[in-house]
Amino acid sequence: MGTLAALLKQCGHDVSGSDEHVYPPMSDFLRAEGIRLLEGYQEAHVAEPLDLVVVGNAISRGNLELEAVLDRRRLRYCSLPEAVRDFFLWGTQSVVVAGTHGKTTTTSLAGWLLTHAGLDPGLLVGGIARNFGSGGASYRLGNGRVFVIEGDEYDSAYFDKTAKFLKYVPSIAIVNNIEFDHADIYADLDAVRVAFRRLVNLVPRTGLTLLGIDSPDAAALEPLVRSRSQTFGLAEAAHWRAVDVSVETNDSERQPAALSRTRTRFRLLREGADVGEIEVPLAGVHNVRNTLAAIAVGAELGVPLDTLRQGLLAFEGVKRRLEVIGEQRGVTVYDDFAHHPTAVAETLHAVRAAAPGRRIWALFEPRSASSCRRVFQRDFARAFASADEVVIATVFRSTLPDSERLSEAQLVADLAASGVAARHLPDVDAIVGVVAAEARPGDVVVVMSNGGFGGIHGKLLRALS
Repeated sequence: MGTLAALLKQCGHDVSGSDEHVYPPMSDFLRAEGIRLLEGYQEAHVAEPLDLVVVGNAISRGNLELEAVLDRRRLRYCSLPEAVRDFFLWGTQSVVVAGTHGKTTTTSLAGWLLTHAGLDPGLLVGGIARNFGSGGASYRLGNGRVFVIEGDEYDSAYFDKTAKFLKYVPSIAIVNNIEFDHADIYADLDAVRVAFRRLVNLVPRTGLTLLGIDSPDAAALEPLVRSRSQTFGLAEAAHWRAVDVSVETNDSERQPAALSRTRTRFRLLREGADVGEIEVPLAGVHNVRNTLAAIAVGAELGVPLDTLRQGLLAFEGVKRRLEVIGEQRGVTVYDDFAHHPTAVAETLHAVRAAAPGRRIWALFEPRSASSCRRVFQRDFARAFASADEVVIATVFRSTLPDSERLSEAQLVADLAASGVAARHLPDVDAIVGVVAAEARPGDVVVVMSNGGFGGIHGKLLRALS
């Protein structure tokens, strides 16, 4: 197991999370796996005999170790996706889960359902799936023939700017949805579309391509598919369709933390035939679509529907996906990875549906390469419609020129014009002070960032206590 964890560490993969209050440091995780750490970048780290150097996509020319590899050592090197393919995917039935949104949850769901069914799959996911290991894990090395992997469209390495998922030799490919994202990598939506077209073109004729029918650009891939194809979603034409979707919260005493016990139910139609009720311990219509994709994978691999249904009931979720961090003074604090406007909107809509009548705070840190950019200015102004109080943190990437950087002041003004109370606060301490002073029992606070957000989770809970 240490080999895969070492690859992830070498390439900056977020195995254990980014906030010390929420998750243990990466160093603790790796030491527990028996992996020797070399902290910082030094030429001496590549002086000993090495068989292979894995170059992460955060590494660029000028890095001391990279320059030593290229100029002096002439060592064999490759990107992370190449290493994962060569060491773990050749010879397997690779299930590649792709799409702008929902990759981590869908990958975790599919991996868990196949594990529950006894197929003993391998797994690599860009988050911490709670069903694996004592405290959750982002990977699993099984002895079965199937390997489920999250397929990221981000680039592979400084020497390979193509999408990671193009290395993952898919036997089954899932495309949940397609939207513009990764503005630092892709010039526009057309460039993103090209990457996904290349992905579906890799699936063999004997394989299966699953397309999210509710996403126009994902559904538009169907004429290009050379394998068998199926669609999933809420639309009437979907091969795997959810109808009669309802949210049920175990909330008899109206306790705020009951949001974590939310279950979504729907009836499953397969090619129009009703095959019964499905229940999953997740909130939000977006998670219904994720569930449909995971069910379709299980069915393709021969897992009986009753086994899939039982596995879904036992799914424990993914850290940083509407995860309860704690409750103080009747105020519940959640952590969520949402950083794209659509993900923000879907997360808050799910909270609103599961916690009607409660005041919802959205604390948002524009941190990712895309969310820091002005290209999403208008989309973010619409994304917070389900919140009652919105707090915008300072844009994380301050080196962006003003013409390209998201304007916090404009976002606050646009939200106010649409009737949503919003403010921009300069730092984490200011945000914590305002929420601690103004939050009242029954409030729900959703912290949204793809990073650590300056340790806001722990600071907020301490201030509330």
